Amino acid sequence: MDSEAAAKLIDDAAEVLKNNDRGGWTVPASELYPHQWLWDSCFIAIGLRHLDIERSKTEIRSLLRGQWDNGMLPHIVFNNQTDYARDRNNERGDLNPFAPTGVSTSGITQPPMVAEAVLRIGQLLKSPERRTWYKEVLPAIIRYHEWLYADRDPHKEGLVLLLHPYESGLDNSPPWISELRKHSMPLWVSSGERLHLDGIINRFRRDVKRKTLPPGQRITNAEALAFWSVMRRMQRKAYNTEAILSRSVFAVEDLAFNSIFIRANDCLEQIAKAAGQALPDSLLENIGKSQNAIENLWDENTGFYYNRSFVSHRLIEEPTVASLLPLYSGAISRSRAAMLVKRLKRPDEFALKWPVPSVPRSSSYFDPYKYWQGPSWVNTNWLIAEGLERYGFDLEAKELRVSTTRMVAKSGFYEYFNPLDAKPAGAANFSWTAALIIDLLKS
Repeated sequence: MDSEAAAKLIDDAAEVLKNNDRGGWTVPASELYPHQWLWDSCFIAIGLRHLDIERSKTEIRSLLRGQWDNGMLPHIVFNNQTDYARDRNNERGDLNPFAPTGVSTSGITQPPMVAEAVLRIGQLLKSPERRTWYKEVLPAIIRYHEWLYADRDPHKEGLVLLLHPYESGLDNSPPWISELRKHSMPLWVSSGERLHLDGIINRFRRDVKRKTLPPGQRITNAEALAFWSVMRRMQRKAYNTEAILSRSVFAVEDLAFNSIFIRANDCLEQIAKAAGQALPDSLLENIGKSQNAIENLWDENTGFYYNRSFVSHRLIEEPTVASLLPLYSGAISRSRAAMLVKRLKRPDEFALKWPVPSVPRSSSYFDPYKYWQGPSWVNTNWLIAEGLERYGFDLEAKELRVSTTRMVAKSGFYEYFNPLDAKPAGAANFSWTAALIIDLLKS
């Protein structure tokens, strides 16, 4: 892409972010996603730092206002307008005694990209400002990482568990849907699926009701109702993890989340060092465990990493784009990384015309338009490219960044894309797509 085309793409991306700005925080897409989401804002801040570094810092500060007293960072900080009272009432993070006062949040978390965003903002600041920035946000990140270990690693294995598909960020990814149907599909939901009650259910779905998106691009109604049912059970336990686990077999050690968490721990250590502060010994001990624990998600027979059931400790052998994210973690061996790169280059798996499908072409789940069951997403491409570079696969990283940028230049700033022909899908004017394209072109 020549410099003039790149400059125009950056300007167009900046316009998307400007239009989605809500005065201190950014919506992912104006109509479909009217609140602030955790990992969305982190990706947005990574791109915004190139345009307005103070606004980028504000994005993170706004996210941290939703932090709970126990350190948890919620996956949603809700828009407080009266129009969204139903959204706030559906989540009810306030049922937990640790929830903040004066801010409405969800009761679950999302991939911990905060340390990465904070670190990258600091890298564009001069030394004194960088140190001040890191010292400002370091306590909140420490508390969040400590909460993840204390609340979500009860067996002290170095891997954290998730309690809801939304926490993974890859909502209807095959391993989650597989577990959902095995362990947490209520009879009334499966009965509704058999009776084809879609017309009634669609009246209550924002994405379908407002004709924002074609139904075939989202999760099915049965899955949506099952997700809702899981959330209701968590609310009955006031989002208390110990109470939830005492009566549930639906808990997953998610590969994408843990890969991101391992990288986040590395970022946290860099932030603490630059701020001249020591991390707590207990946190450092847990960080050390996580570095090795990811190998518990490796399957030698298939040569892939997978999610794992927390209850049975059995791998959920459904390959997805998450199977490549241990590259981003930086915690696997060079030889394992090389094996993943070979899979990335296989035409029957991930080497389609446009990068990188959210499930391999060979998967029975593959659908080029179905949310996290086939389409290409810019954020996972960005994560994979970072991982490739970390292991010295510089050519592959460059090719992935260039092809991702070309895909967006061809089709626009959409939520996701058909990996066979780059046709856009999902929400238009999607913030993290715009932000990460800025980062890809500016870095």
